[in-house]
Amino acid sequence: MPTHEKILLKNMERPGYGGTLPEYLAVGGYEAVRNVLGKVPPAEVIERVKRSGLRGRGGAGFPTGLKWGFVPKDSGLPRYLLCNADESEPGTFKDRQLIERDPHQLLEGIILAAYAIGCHRSYVYIRGELVYGASVLTRALHEAATQGFLGQSVLGSGYDLTITLHRGAGAYICGEETALIESLEGKKGMPRIRPPFPAVRGLYQSPTVVNNVETLCNLPHILTRGPEWYAAIGTEKSKGTRIFSVSGHVSRPGNYELPLSVTLRELLLEHAGGVSDGRALKAVIPGGASSPVLTPQHLDVGMDFESLAAAGSMGGSGGVIVMAEGTCMVQVGEVVARFFHHESCGQCTQCREGTAWLHKVLARIERGGGRREDLDLLLDVCDNMTGKTICVLSDAAALPIASYLRYFRDEFEAHVRERRCPLAA
Repeated sequence: MPTHEKILLKNMERPGYGGTLPEYLAVGGYEAVRNVLGKVPPAEVIERVKRSGLRGRGGAGFPTGLKWGFVPKDSGLPRYLLCNADESEPGTFKDRQLIERDPHQLLEGIILAAYAIGCHRSYVYIRGELVYGASVLTRALHEAATQGFLGQSVLGSGYDLTITLHRGAGAYICGEETALIESLEGKKGMPRIRPPFPAVRGLYQSPTVVNNVETLCNLPHILTRGPEWYAAIGTEKSKGTRIFSVSGHVSRPGNYELPLSVTLRELLLEHAGGVSDGRALKAVIPGGASSPVLTPQHLDVGMDFESLAAAGSMGGSGGVIVMAEGTCMVQVGEVVARFFHHESCGQCTQCREGTAWLHKVLARIERGGGRREDLDLLLDVCDNMTGKTICVLSDAAALPIASYLRYFRDEFEAHVRERRCPLAA
């Protein structure tokens, strides 16, 4: 099995490492903050992150330094940095581990990002269900503030920063950056029409950057070891490592931090131990429940953003869900459709009605009451949901269902024809 240097998960694999401030300092923690704040101009920090090639790990994969560069420098308004810790994509659990096991790595990343964009007040928006993670971050924030890493003139640099922890109420849509902003402002978490984009008009109508937990955790390492070191990892366009959350019918489920040049075959067979109980592989969801499914013919696809897109799927949140032979894809579709129907905020007609129709039709087929025309009806509904709404939740619901029909239509037809699940014992 090839060996790879772990970057973000390295500390927590040290024996006895608990993520406290003394433990983080003992492994070189906050070195980047000491070396950057007040010594490296913010514009140079942005340039270094651009040269590293770091892309957002929350789903879109947008270049991080480029995103920071969109923040206007002369608006006269306060600037905000929001850490998106609302991880709730089914099949994804990496941010939770980063928060609970190494919270100061995240806080150091937030400090560096805030300094780069000229922000003096940052918020961590954490999913409400992550009760333990919130308590860990609360402790870490207190530790950092009492040791001078937060507050007025951080480490005597003359740079001020306050970080506030905000617990969400557990709505999937609040992981979308503009819905997150609405929720932070005390309103119902519903996406905003863009443009204007948050970098220009975000929280309280001020310039705002929203970055994911894993994205921010990379910053201390990039600014300590240099952008060229980071850019040498991964592929030409997808740099660095990524944490893949592997679950489902797999021998060794868990979080795996690997270079983005890794293939699906290497991830599943060499690292995660292959399909559990010696069963054959039937399908893989490579980027969380919202990503289109892949099949065994895609095992040699790269797990970088470009290769997955070329294969008809996407890197998404990095949640890899493995399904063995015997898994009913109609049932998978019904579960996925039920989730997105429940989580749609209802603002857009195509999403509100489309997710309801998808679930209704799939549940009918699953119960044995499907009609021959239902399969084309599903595809028609998916087509009317894709690319036609304010945010991408509608696409997230439609694209997976269309992919299940693309690769497993025979199974759907058998359900309709036999009026039962042909895979049932």
